[in-house]
Amino acid sequence: MLKFQVLVSLFVALSAASAPAQSPAFRFLQKPGDYPVGLKVIEQYDRTRSFPAGSEAYRPLQTLIWYPAVKSMNKPMTVGNYVSLADEEIHFNAPDEKQNKWRPRFRAVFDIPLWAVRNAAPAEGRYPVVIYAPSDSATAWENADLCEYLASHGYVVLASPSMGASTRDMTDDTEGINAEARDISFLVTYASELPQADVSEVAVVSWSWGGISSLFAAARDPRIHALAELDGSMRYFPGLVQKAGDVHPNEMKIPLLFFAANSSMLMEALDSYYDGPPSDIVGPSVLNAWRQADLFSVKMLGMSHPEFCSMCQRRKTAEDYAEDEVADYGRDDTNTGYAWVARYTLEFLDGYLKNDASAKAFLVRNPAENGVPRHTMGITFRAAGTPGKEPTR
Repeated sequence: MLKFQVLVSLFVALSAASAPAQSPAFRFLQKPGDYPVGLKVIEQYDRTRSFPAGSEAYRPLQTLIWYPAVKSMNKPMTVGNYVSLADEEIHFNAPDEKQNKWRPRFRAVFDIPLWAVRNAAPAEGRYPVVIYAPSDSATAWENADLCEYLASHGYVVLASPSMGASTRDMTDDTEGINAEARDISFLVTYASELPQADVSEVAVVSWSWGGISSLFAAARDPRIHALAELDGSMRYFPGLVQKAGDVHPNEMKIPLLFFAANSSMLMEALDSYYDGPPSDIVGPSVLNAWRQADLFSVKMLGMSHPEFCSMCQRRKTAEDYAEDEVADYGRDDTNTGYAWVARYTLEFLDGYLKNDASAKAFLVRNPAENGVPRHTMGITFRAAGTPGKEPTR
């Protein structure tokens, strides 16, 4: 997860209200699309990279694939079923429940069902590919609700855990970012072997640390055609972007949808005052530099950073929620906000991967015209080619 502790020392911290949450329950409010959802779990290795923390010589990539399926009478995945996948993220042949830190954290919600049916028969046809890039050290299923939702609307969605170059936990540096970026490209290559997957149209959807990794991947991999970021770290660690040397946001020619948490940290305004050597969190704004492709900037007024993760929300008690609560926005508001994040992500993918004109029109309308409740979001669209300040390198 994004390290806001570091940011606090340089920027004004996110505000957290002390009022109690309205409800301890997270609910995903969007309805599924036309397709039932299947889930496959593939245990595979990237044999081009070593991984000292594993039991094998190579980098393990437990790969989750959500896909359009045919109707099944089998029971769908529960929260507990997803959590159990972490037993064998690293050691495929020797699952270890005791080392799975997620089990005690989610135990109270194990029985909650989601949508996907494991190993359901795939629907006929070929579908655009979405790679989901998780947050710092997180599991592949941290946003299972969003991944299932996209699959139900005709996408093949792949994800693997967020890991460092040689450790299960991510390292918050360019080495760690590069490792996850290579994982993203590995999954794109693997998707090309799937009969359902159309890799002529590929996007990456990410949250938090996965957002900076997806930027690195897209800068190096021309097969990636769009980015959708849920409060991605590309915004909060521009210094790491600058340190990469080969990642230049002002040269990116793919559309970007960026959701931002409601905070008082005006990153783009601070870019005007940047003049000095780079550090991890000091550098020219990535969003300010994104001028050669369409950019949708969406501020979610009632959502803090952790609230962009559905599974994170599921394990929160009312007291936990209050720690991240924004102003007087309660859990019901968060549920509404997350649902609209999912909807706008879908419309963005439909617009740019499926070339759906109605989806593009949806994106540029005022949110109220799309039925978004007042005080939920604010959206700014900047078309490709809009003049702007040339960033410092």
